[in-house]
Formats: sequence, C-alpha cells, structure tokens
Amino acid sequence: MTHVLAVSTVTDQDRFWGALKKAHAALPKDARWKVAVASKDGGKAVNILTHESIEDVKRFFEEHAGDYATTEYFEADAANAVGLPR
Repeated sequence: MTHVLAVSTVTDQDRFWGALKKAHAALPKDARWKVAVASKDGGKAVNILTHESIEDVKRFFEEHAGDYATTEYFEADAANAVGLPR
C-alpha cells in the first residue's frame, strides 16, 4: 500500500469538508483514510490516504472535493516518516 499525501489550498471550507465527509462514506474497500487536518485558518488541508495507486486517490479526491480546493498529491516517504499511521 502507498501512503498518499493530498495537500490542499482550500477555497470553500464548508463545501470542501462537507464533500470529504461524504467521500469518507464512499471510500473504496481497499483504501484507508489515515489523517485529515486543516490549518487553523482553514486555508490549507493535509489528508493522508493509503491505496494501491496515487492516481486512484487523485481521481477519488478530485471527484468529491476538487471544486473546492486546489490539491497536490505526493507519495509519502514512509521509510523516513515519524508517526505515520500504518
């Protein structure tokens, strides 16, 4: 499994988080949502999901919340991470 970081610049906080709550309920069986956190001002968000493919996570995330944020996707360097949920 790959840990995928979704780092978002949020344009509409209420709709973004509302969409992610709905997305969480529709998460594919083979994916896990490990972390969802926002900056105190709500303008940035970091989500960490595990899945077989970074592209699948991107498609899923964009489908649900893409209209409310600009998001970059990265594969986490799990070998050098501290505190990364397994």
